[in-house]
Amino acid sequence: MVLLRQLLGDVLRQLRLRQGRTLREVSAAARVSLGYLSEVERGQKEASSELLSSICKALGVPLSHVLRDVADQLALAELQHEPVMAGAPEHERITAESIPETPEEITGEFRADMVAA
Repeated sequence: MVLLRQLLGDVLRQLRLRQGRTLREVSAAARVSLGYLSEVERGQKEASSELLSSICKALGVPLSHVLRDVADQLALAELQHEPVMAGAPEHERITAESIPETPEEITGEFRADMVAA
C-alpha cells in the first residue's frame, strides 16, 4: 500500500535536492524544526496544510505544484499495483504496457486531453 505521506515527503525532498539546498536551509526558511522537516521528508510525519504551505513557500514552489506531483505519483503507483478494469472486455483493459512510466507522461496525457477539448 502506498502512503500519501511517503509520496509527499519524496516530492518535497526531490524539490529541495534539485535546488541544491540543505534541510537546515529549508527548515529555517519555513520556520519548522530541522527534525520535523526531516520526518516529513521521510514520510514519518503527516504535515498539516499550514506546514505544507510554509515548506512550499520556503522552496519557492506553489503548493498546487507539489500536490499535482504527488497525485501523479499516486496514480502511477495505483496503476502499477492494482489491476484496473479487471472485469472489462480484453480490448478495454489497461495492460502493463499501456501504463505511463513517469508522472510527466501522465500529466502530458491529461494536458493533451484538455487542449483537445
